[in-house]
Amino acid sequence: MTRLFFYTIATLVISSVLLMPAYAGWLPNKKDQPTSEQEVEETIAQFLQSDKGLQEFFDHAYGYAVFPKIYKGAIGVGAAYGSGRVYKKGEYIGVSKLYQLTYGLQLGAQAYSELIFFGDEDALNRFIQEKAEFSAQISAVAATAGASTDADYSNGVAVFTLTVGGLMYEASVGGQTFEFTPATE
Repeated sequence: MTRLFFYTIATLVISSVLLMPAYAGWLPNKKDQPTSEQEVEETIAQFLQSDKGLQEFFDHAYGYAVFPKIYKGAIGVGAAYGSGRVYKKGEYIGVSKLYQLTYGLQLGAQAYSELIFFGDEDALNRFIQEKAEFSAQISAVAATAGASTDADYSNGVAVFTLTVGGLMYEASVGGQTFEFTPATE
């Protein structure tokens, strides 16, 4: 009985320590507000600061989506949520929400940013269809100096991530689901 109590307390303490860094980036009062243009510009600047080669993707992509903050937490089963803005040839066309459910060996919490580039019109059109999904086959590249040099499109899509905070131990399977809402004039 004492051993079970010890393991329970240890698990709670470790979980709390792992969740604190991600909680620092969580702004619950902003969660339901749409992503602002300023947040997108700041996020793009952070990505370009990490890897200047990403400018090539911005210059030549047919479109892109920017998710300034995605929040992910897991204990065996994980979930992630984020919202962002979508652009076609540099022009704002709407907002998107990202949802993710994963399962496998995973523990922790994390906040990160994500850029999704669309190499052609077909890839962007697939994304903006209701409930677009990216399977685990499309893997994200961590945006670090020079990472974009070897990165390429897979099925017309290239994905880059940048950690904002938190700690996640993960060996899991799951895909991201997106909902697109066109901009209102």
